[in-house]
Amino acid sequence: MRTVQGWLAETFGGLPKTFWYLWTGTLINRLGSFVLILLAMYLTKERGFSESQAGLALGAWGVGGAVGTMLGGVLADRWGRRPTLLTAHLGAAVLMVALGFARDLPMVIAAALLLGFFAEGTRPAFSAMMIDVVPEKDRLRAFSLNYWAINVGFACAALLAGLAAKADYLLVFTIDAATILITALIIFVKVREPRRAAATATATKSGTKSSGNMLTPLRDRAFVSFMLLNFLIAMVFLQHISMLPIAMSDDGLSPTTFGSVIALNGVLIVLGQLFIPRLIKDRGRPQVLALAAVITGLGFGLTAFAGSAWLYAGTVLIWTMGEMLSSPSNSSLVAELSPAALRGRYQGVFSLSWQGASAFAPVLGGLTREHLGNSALWLGCAVVTGVAAVCYLSFGHVWERRAAVLRSVTATPLAPTTRAPESSTTDEEPLTAHPAPDATLPEIAANQQPPTSRLTSVP
Repeated sequence: MRTVQGWLAETFGGLPKTFWYLWTGTLINRLGSFVLILLAMYLTKERGFSESQAGLALGAWGVGGAVGTMLGGVLADRWGRRPTLLTAHLGAAVLMVALGFARDLPMVIAAALLLGFFAEGTRPAFSAMMIDVVPEKDRLRAFSLNYWAINVGFACAALLAGLAAKADYLLVFTIDAATILITALIIFVKVREPRRAAATATATKSGTKSSGNMLTPLRDRAFVSFMLLNFLIAMVFLQHISMLPIAMSDDGLSPTTFGSVIALNGVLIVLGQLFIPRLIKDRGRPQVLALAAVITGLGFGLTAFAGSAWLYAGTVLIWTMGEMLSSPSNSSLVAELSPAALRGRYQGVFSLSWQGASAFAPVLGGLTREHLGNSALWLGCAVVTGVAAVCYLSFGHVWERRAAVLRSVTATPLAPTTRAPESSTTDEEPLTAHPAPDATLPEIAANQQPPTSRLTSVP
């Protein structure tokens, strides 16, 4: 009993209440995330579009998301986390319903583009706020808990999506929009702007503090190398949304079967994700990420040989184990590579790797299946993740050195007159000085980064 109580306290205890409000909003939002799960199948089977046309619509979502995450990151730093989150959630709810009523391809693409812009524009502000309010020592645990909530919702949504689609596809879009509005209501009522974010936004508006610009993270070569590798992994991972449902449909499997198979992803994460932080906390993050890439590639590669629901389920379980290993290490490393005054921008640019993959993955996946065949797509995924694993091992020391330098900068407090009161430190870390990376890390940029030609040749 003491062991169980100790585990519960170690897993759930000591986190600030703002984190739990954000966590609750995440869970509710994901419980209704039907649309992205079924969009490819909806467009091809219900609307009669070709695989390439469906890929274009999904790609438009990714393009809109890419712009949304960049602008969302800037707004999170300049305008504030909370107003950015509220605006983006309200816009996403409206566009979700609009996509459900769209009929011809141009309207579908336009609605998907705008929906991607608003829906993905929430990510940088959400991530930056979570980093603001959770102390560094608890972030690996907090990210694992949040990822757990995402997958509790995803597992339920995957099961319910097929049932909702049988009743009426418009119901899928309506429920998704409703959960987005509920999340916005939680943020409006319960979540307040973090002190650090408010101070940064006020200083930026008054012109007393330079926080860099939208492109500042792209000049940080350590960060960019990490982002490019995440892009490769995301290109593979997002095939489960775009091409996997089509492959299963071609094998005669129904939307309900797809929902049940893909729900295993969420179920496994729900059962096992809370144990992952203890498993990996004393291991090097680059090594964990390399192992995760190999396991992910194995799962997607074996999809080439699947033809029944049971075989597809087996591949999902394999690549889910890779996902479980990579998620907390990925999130905590991104947090440590982001200077505090630029967290919104860094989170926005990092989200760009996912949005870029959202734009390219369905298009390239659709073209590969159409012209080279199903097996070529999935075996190619295994090759890509193998390359990424080698790169994680090669560049890992660069990211850890950079994170160590930023931690030392974070540990240096501002003058006493600008320090936050001691009584308010329970909800977020103390205000500290965070110069821009170019000013504080010249030795890393000059001596510790891989050559630019090596970084740009990774993809």
